[in-house]
Amino acid sequence: MKVLEKKIIFAGGKGGTGKSTSAAAIAWRSALEGFHTLLISTDPAHNVGDIFQRPIGGSYTTLSNNLTAIEIDPQKETEAYIKEVKSNIINVVHSGMTEEVHRQLDTAKASPGADEAALFDKLISIILEESQNYDKLVFDTAPTGHTIRLLSLPELMGVWIEGMLKKRRKTNENYSQLLHDGEPVEDPIYDVLKKRQERFSKAREILLDDSVTGFVFIVNPERLSIVETEKAIKLLADYHLHVKTLVVNKVLPQDADGEFLQKRKTYEQKYLDLINETFPHQEKIYVPLFPHDITRKQHLSEFSNYYEEG
Repeated sequence: MKVLEKKIIFAGGKGGTGKSTSAAAIAWRSALEGFHTLLISTDPAHNVGDIFQRPIGGSYTTLSNNLTAIEIDPQKETEAYIKEVKSNIINVVHSGMTEEVHRQLDTAKASPGADEAALFDKLISIILEESQNYDKLVFDTAPTGHTIRLLSLPELMGVWIEGMLKKRRKTNENYSQLLHDGEPVEDPIYDVLKKRQERFSKAREILLDDSVTGFVFIVNPERLSIVETEKAIKLLADYHLHVKTLVVNKVLPQDADGEFLQKRKTYEQKYLDLINETFPHQEKIYVPLFPHDITRKQHLSEFSNYYEEG
């Protein structure tokens, strides 16, 4: 599985396809091969702890030799994000306005997109800072729609901040001409925006670097899963993020017996053919439907063996 060679791996897909299990298996395989690996769950459902049968939460938790995991809580990250914004503006806003600004920021915590913005900020921090501490970063992302918005944010936020910086520069130029005889004016807000722009730019550069970052989508041999995956791959491509690997999960095994399963297998083959037609350029890893849930490390080893075969 070529994607295992990447330093940063994102696993995405429709809910229920086995996305979290696939991400966990990728991380487990990497750890077994001697890579110091961090498994990050950005999915609010947080199934990683269930897979390893132990609580993980928002702290770095050692699962085995070479494998550490963390489950990012969007609500907690939003709280931390708003707190940071408050600290950034404490010396910028007039003291008489501070209480009102804080009230507005507290209201913003409940606004649409607040969790995603905070989650994205945490994701960037992990990519930029933890890359130095780990050989591999494996992200178990939220279902498809959230994944697309999360991964497209570096470009969208970069454009937005560039616009803000231009307006800020113009305002400062006018202000300095009028009141300071053309001397530059210190602007803490401009400095904060500039630093965030640099972080977004660096994160985008890493996400677009095919030698560093790989994207895996998990798909089942079912119509809705195939349709949603096709849309997601095309949309990510619009942002120059290219999914080159598919894990075709929950395929009925060859030795499935019984009349019902044989009929189901014949029906399933139509969708396996459709996957080949729809995604001719993607590497495909076929993983069978297991007779049990993947809830033990031995199960993860069995699951991840199919990556090697791919």
